[in-house]
Amino acid sequence: MNASTSSGRELYIGLMSGTSLDGVDALVADFSAAQPQCIATAYLPYPPDLRDALLALNEAGHDELRRAAELSVRLARLYAEATQTALARAALPPGSIRAIGCHGQTVRHRPQDGYSLQLNQPALLAELTGITVVADFRNRDIAAGGQGAPLVPAFHERVLRHESLHRVVANIGGIANLTDLAPGKPARGFDTGPGNMLLDAWATRQLGTRYDAGGNFAAQGQVLPALLEGLLRHPYFALPAPKSCGREEFHLGWLLPHLAGNENAADVQATLLELTARSIANVLAQECGGADELLVCGGGVHNEVLMQRLRALLPDTQVATTDTFGVSADFLEALAFAWLARQCLHGEPANLPEATGARGPRILGAIHPA
Repeated sequence: MNASTSSGRELYIGLMSGTSLDGVDALVADFSAAQPQCIATAYLPYPPDLRDALLALNEAGHDELRRAAELSVRLARLYAEATQTALARAALPPGSIRAIGCHGQTVRHRPQDGYSLQLNQPALLAELTGITVVADFRNRDIAAGGQGAPLVPAFHERVLRHESLHRVVANIGGIANLTDLAPGKPARGFDTGPGNMLLDAWATRQLGTRYDAGGNFAAQGQVLPALLEGLLRHPYFALPAPKSCGREEFHLGWLLPHLAGNENAADVQATLLELTARSIANVLAQECGGADELLVCGGGVHNEVLMQRLRALLPDTQVATTDTFGVSADFLEALAFAWLARQCLHGEPANLPEATGARGPRILGAIHPA
């Protein structure tokens, strides 16, 4: 079956591996209708050694070029496996898919220096799957004076805007970002700061787990006001939008000097959760005043304590997950990268200058034919 004659459907696959470094999300989507339809999904966790190697590459170290190249090849093979799993679940052959949108794994995000680096081997992925691959979505926006991030607000506007309700979308992955969808106004978006990143790092250090399931560890502690106040002094929080951030700004090496060393570990976890919740709520109040709804997606939706804190901090705003509105909270980013691939193949812009700061709309992505 040929992708151009797939029963009138317009099928794409989106692949996403975010700053949480947990694994690969894969999604098969149909864009033939007004609203994209999810056909099948798959998730492949990173093996612990791969996660550790990727995390180590976020900092300067020995023989980085070789390590990065080898990890890119390994990632391409994992992306191919995720793609094939999603195709099997959808009962579709590779030839039915027009393209894969593959973000790659971010290891450096330095838009102020003119680049954002994602580990990827899209040519190898195209060879392994037999499907055209679209990759490198950030750097054209950066070349146009933007941050290259966040990329998903343009898609949020496409699928979640309401003509009369003021919606804000919070994507809580490793980093959290907001998309402001005020009726009658252009969409805006920006990173608010750490999402799950510090929470996961502290849970790994203290519990030996990859994350704090449900926020249960944080629930055992109490917020430390002095620590919270010190963390909120990070210069990033005072920057005007548009803005974006990553592990360069928020990591254990930044957190540890703020600690006296005798804190209860659960209290630190509770404080880090409050940092995520407050940084989101503060920006929503300052930049998106009067929001009717906050729609949350990303891994943060599974942290019940974090969701409770957002509801408590935003009593006049309905807080729900995007699942409530028919868009998977777990796979929204993968769906967004399927859409980004579609935009590229159609020759249509996909950035949101109000979110990234670019000089104008740009077609994003580089095409690697099958």
